[in-house]
Amino acid sequence: MDGGTSTGEKPKDVSLSCIHRIYKASRRGDVRTVRRLQKLLTKSWSAKCLAVRRVTQDNQGRKTAGVDGIKSLTPKQRLVLVNQLKIGSKAKPTRRVWIPKPGQDEKRPLGIPTMYDRALQGLVKMALEPEWEARFEPSSYGFRPGRSCQDGATRSCVFITEEPTPPRDSFPSFPSKRVTDSGYVWTGNGTNGRQATKAGTPVA
Repeated sequence: MDGGTSTGEKPKDVSLSCIHRIYKASRRGDVRTVRRLQKLLTKSWSAKCLAVRRVTQDNQGRKTAGVDGIKSLTPKQRLVLVNQLKIGSKAKPTRRVWIPKPGQDEKRPLGIPTMYDRALQGLVKMALEPEWEARFEPSSYGFRPGRSCQDGATRSCVFITEEPTPPRDSFPSFPSKRVTDSGYVWTGNGTNGRQATKAGTPVA
């Protein structure tokens, strides 16, 4: 699974190039190019190799079996899996296991797909993720690659402590007093029209 293509390029390099092109096409709103590149990526041998490698060699759950009982593959079996991956095939049932919740005595259910289905999910993820990453808001942190809940909490703290932007003269209908989350009220008078309040409560 570490071999390159016929041109000497590694599978990861070829897949990343297509992923970057999908991202750029999505940013400029070129839906037709996005769909064409996504079809190209899901049929690419390089992308299939990368998806299988992540599932069978890189991921922490690589030795976890699904309903078919397969939890490890030889190099030859991995190549067979690469050639078998095809979008549109029906997924097998997941194996249900119960895992403990962190810091609690309760357990939650977890469905474990088969090795084939996990590789197929990874292939589809590679095609869909760059399209939607280009559309998401910069302030969105939920279930996004390279972002965590700690990043969202940090950004929230920075946003709350930032000084609010004062109203402009071009908005005459702006209310004379406005409570903000940062603990200030815009009165339209004084220095920058800002008056401190207690915990963001209105002032008389």
